[in-house]
Amino acid sequence: MSLFVEASFESLHKHNEELCGDKVEIIRSSDSVIIVLADGLGSGVKANILATLTSKIIGTMLTNGADIEEAVETIASTLPECKERGIAYSTFSILQVFRSGEAYLVEFDNPAVFFMKKGNFCEIKSQTRKMSGKLINESRFKVSPEDLFIMISDGVIHAGIGGTLNLGWQRENVKEYLQRIYKPDITPTNVAKLLLSVCDNLYMNKPGDDTTVVAVKVRNPLTVTIMVGPPVDHEKDSCVVQKLIANEGKKVVCGGTTSHIVSRELDKEIITNFNYFNPSVPPTAEIEGIDLTTEGVLTLGKTLTHIKKYWSSESTIQDILKLNQSDGASRLAKILLEQSTIVHFLVGRAMNPAHQNPDLPLNLSIKLNLVEEITKYLKRMGKEVIVEYF
Repeated sequence: MSLFVEASFESLHKHNEELCGDKVEIIRSSDSVIIVLADGLGSGVKANILATLTSKIIGTMLTNGADIEEAVETIASTLPECKERGIAYSTFSILQVFRSGEAYLVEFDNPAVFFMKKGNFCEIKSQTRKMSGKLINESRFKVSPEDLFIMISDGVIHAGIGGTLNLGWQRENVKEYLQRIYKPDITPTNVAKLLLSVCDNLYMNKPGDDTTVVAVKVRNPLTVTIMVGPPVDHEKDSCVVQKLIANEGKKVVCGGTTSHIVSRELDKEIITNFNYFNPSVPPTAEIEGIDLTTEGVLTLGKTLTHIKKYWSSESTIQDILKLNQSDGASRLAKILLEQSTIVHFLVGRAMNPAHQNPDLPLNLSIKLNLVEEITKYLKRMGKEVIVEYF
């Protein structure tokens, strides 16, 4: 089975600087995902440019089939060493995970990557090679579902230095924290936000260095199929419901009319839930064989709001925790963001009779726009999205 690689990152820029001197590139192809974390020398604009060049060059070259030696050689010739300090203009870590389960890790002067299997830290055996005058640590190994990688810039282990902590946050302290927050279902977004939040606190909200956390989790694929709205042709009701049921994974139905179509075709009762967990979100219902049954446009709109907050670099861990609430929008957002790897929308384009009042907004166009917007964000997260219209 082809593995899915989920990756998320968060950064803090040095206090009084407008740009971060760390740069992350995530490049997805048909057979692998490449994650590059580059840390430019110094801070501010210069460091940002150096890190951006490093990550872009490495990512582009590896994607186009160049080997690491060619990439490092290009970096070495493009970004020479700083003459004053005798150190490289940019350090970097590269993790490439193939969907087959093979993995490749290259590290140059960045803090070593943390690797967790089922909550326990594992050592990644590496070989040191000299490339273009630089000592590079290189590793090849296999990964399994639920393996978790945490890549960091040195701002993480410098956190609190000279302030809340004399020697900064040592590597062992970071490991202890990661082990404490680990849960089997923890997402890379949660890991990155939690770890970066602690760093920000240790810096007393005035980071003394650019600080970046990249979390990468290997997962088995999970398909989520969502039926939204009734088909234009009533004759296709049965066909669409059968397509919903035939797909593996989780099944979601959005919309009152759609729910009644599914209930009728499956000959299963709709059991309405009258608990209003959130006054702004209509209650959910239950249909045997369906994982989640919700109202349509209002719930999709609130789901999109959750997705935008989750995606935003300004979101907090409190925003992420809202996905654990029991209303339909929170539950749908959690399924889409934290559980799915493949999302299959079955979108009916029939106008809902309940919304044909000329004084009401066009429900159909709103619904189609919401599906389109949700699709855009899911694709940005690396998820495969299929949209079929009926």
